[in-house]
Amino acid sequence: MRRSLLYIGVVSLFFLLSWIISPCLSSADEREPQPRAADLVEDGQSIDLASLRYQEIFQELSGKHGFAQEELDRLFAGVSIRKRVLELMDTQWEAKPYFEYSPRFITPQMIEQGRRLLGEHREVLDRIEKELGVEREIVVAIWGVESKFGAHKGAFSMFQTLNTMFDAYPRRSKFYREQLIEYLLLCRENGVDPLAITGSYGGAFGQTQFIPSSFRLYAVDFDGDGRRDVWESVPDILASIANYLHRFGWTFKSPIYQELGKKLKGDKLEKAYAQGRKGFVPRAEVKKIQGLALPPSPENRELTIVGLELRDGGLRYVAGYPNFQAVTKWNNSNRYAMVIAELAEKLRE
Repeated sequence: MRRSLLYIGVVSLFFLLSWIISPCLSSADEREPQPRAADLVEDGQSIDLASLRYQEIFQELSGKHGFAQEELDRLFAGVSIRKRVLELMDTQWEAKPYFEYSPRFITPQMIEQGRRLLGEHREVLDRIEKELGVEREIVVAIWGVESKFGAHKGAFSMFQTLNTMFDAYPRRSKFYREQLIEYLLLCRENGVDPLAITGSYGGAFGQTQFIPSSFRLYAVDFDGDGRRDVWESVPDILASIANYLHRFGWTFKSPIYQELGKKLKGDKLEKAYAQGRKGFVPRAEVKKIQGLALPPSPENRELTIVGLELRDGGLRYVAGYPNFQAVTKWNNSNRYAMVIAELAEKLRE
């Protein structure tokens, strides 16, 4: 009897230890590095057009949007993976710490060229400020960061890039499925061959570096020629940038950010910082907690709390005003928004 009890006790202890240890093992397994999308494919690998995902998108393109099957067969014939697109998606500059990220864009050359272009396009920018209510320096800063004022529009085939991301980048496959459809629609609307356009590895194109859905929603014809041309028409390019920000609530002559120092003084601000672009705090509370004078926020809208990495390992905190938040609608990186704000300040000096 004693042996039986001892046996039961040992077995029970074994199962108890297994129950305690197994979550730890599971967590360790979850921490194992996952293979990158680029490691799972070969460059030039044919895309399986018979797969369910492609059969569904073909059905939508033909049934909902009226694309002829012959046209789809022509466009998609031989479409293949561009491995370099996948590699670059996992090493984006926005993931770099701010002290490394900002010097890439805020350079003497960028500032000098930006100031020259402000003067060169003064009349168009006057009209943009009057009609769309976005400061000229912000518009030109985005133009510079996105395409080096038109010098870098991207050399990747847009059609191949969008298909690569849809087929071989699971984390963003749904998003790029939508962009592929939007791209084919905008090409049809504008009489452009989908196989002829080049862009960035992220699927953005033109001097504005719009993704396809942004082009269809926000690009404008500002030179009056009946076309929305973000490739060559400077009035259309600059006004399209401004229109995007305008549509996301930009307020003319309002603050973009305010310095908060190197330390947050309250749990509420720490929590908002941890929540990133979704963490909002009333301006009055930020002012009270940090003990700082802060300019008013348009319509008393709430602020975000942003931390920017310093070379010494610390952080520089700023309050992101609604105009800052509008820039993050263009690119959902706080580092990007801060670079735009600081480059615009340099252009204004």
